[in-house]
Amino acid sequence: MRLQYAFVLTLLSVSPVLAQEKAAAPALPEGWALRLDRANAPAQPKFVAMGDGFHFTSGPAAIYYNAAESMKGDFRVTATFTQTKAPTHPEAYGLFVGGRNLDKDNLDYGYLIVRGDGKYAVKHRAGTEVHTIQDWTEHPKLNKQDEAGKATNTLSIEAAGDKVRMLINGEEVKSWERSYWNAAGQVGLRINHNLDVHVSDYKVEPITK
Repeated sequence: MRLQYAFVLTLLSVSPVLAQEKAAAPALPEGWALRLDRANAPAQPKFVAMGDGFHFTSGPAAIYYNAAESMKGDFRVTATFTQTKAPTHPEAYGLFVGGRNLDKDNLDYGYLIVRGDGKYAVKHRAGTEVHTIQDWTEHPKLNKQDEAGKATNTLSIEAAGDKVRMLINGEEVKSWERSYWNAAGQVGLRINHNLDVHVSDYKVEPITK
């Protein structure tokens, strides 16, 4: 009886560990990695190649990136995001640039994100700190979700000449001097909590004169 009890205790103690190990390594498209906002998140997002792009069914918030897409000089990153379902609460998705140390505690990147309620924000993450550059703001060029919860928007971040520009559906919503922050580094995608989002026409390219 004692042996049986001990065996049950062993299963109870080992099973969560196995589950965590399995959850810590979700299948990703080739060449891609992710970084969760919270390493101990109880669930894992799903990120797969689908059709002409990628599909995200997110649990916890995370950034996604391909290590080959570390940029310097003049460049542009752009993608079209389609929120396919309305989340329980407004949640955001978008692009990030300037990524450094993404696998370490002192990670650093800046990002442009939008929500289905027609608002956008610009933020900067440094380690565990998140700095708001532009708080949630409505913009007439940003498409809101319809009755089915669907919304499609194209986001771009351009670093060229002496400017970094952030655009929504072709219109600039934020810019700054590259002498302040030049945005060089890893680029990629950011998808927040509990979203169902398809990303198409994702492009990372140098800007040539």
